[in-house]
Amino acid sequence: MTQLLAPSSAPRLGAFAEGALTFRLLALGFRIIAFAVILTGIVRITGAFTADPSWGALRFYTVLSNLLCLVWVALLIVRTVRDIAATGPRGHSTPSARWSGAIMMAITVTFLVYLIVLVPATFTQDSDYAPFSLTDNLIHIITPILLILDWLVFVPKGRLRWFDPLLWALIPYAYLVFALVYGGLGGEFAPGLRYPYPFLNVDAHGVGGVALWILALSVALIGVGYVYVCIDRLLARAVRALSSRG
Repeated sequence: MTQLLAPSSAPRLGAFAEGALTFRLLALGFRIIAFAVILTGIVRITGAFTADPSWGALRFYTVLSNLLCLVWVALLIVRTVRDIAATGPRGHSTPSARWSGAIMMAITVTFLVYLIVLVPATFTQDSDYAPFSLTDNLIHIITPILLILDWLVFVPKGRLRWFDPLLWALIPYAYLVFALVYGGLGGEFAPGLRYPYPFLNVDAHGVGGVALWILALSVALIGVGYVYVCIDRLLARAVRALSSRG
């Protein structure tokens, strides 16, 4: 993957190049707003500025993936400001299209698992949990949408590789290893809760049942990764076709 802080070499002349807008000021404004929204969700779920913060929330993939997005968007802001100062307001300011895809996929896992698995199963993290609260929407829905929009609008297309979704899966797999080992050694994600999500409950599903859940989710989520790669290729091809006609 390209170096994260290398100067951008994307075209800066037109308003639209390599399948993405080249208005850096627009990108900067969007990314600043995204950073504020993501930070708000993290602060709300952890209660960071309350008298009794819930730092245990940091054990859940949802919060960790939001933190990952926060760091990435901060990097995008720094890169965009640097590029504006160095080469002007036109161009792409993304450290790496492939890393952008990886972060987008990591938070897409949060989005899809929440909507498809957790909400239908009436998942509860604590006694007063309610789906689709403001905090829930921020960390499970709005943050993923913001990262997907940033990729669609501001990230050059045609740079993803067919094996990238397999690499992207390493992020949620790393969390799975942590969750299973931590819970298996007696760690608790909440009082009396040794698993972060119901499909990882070995006591209820057995090792085989949990393995089947992981396999099914892996196939589904890697499949979504390939949807992103196909969109990337189609947009890049469409831009090349339009350029050749011009």
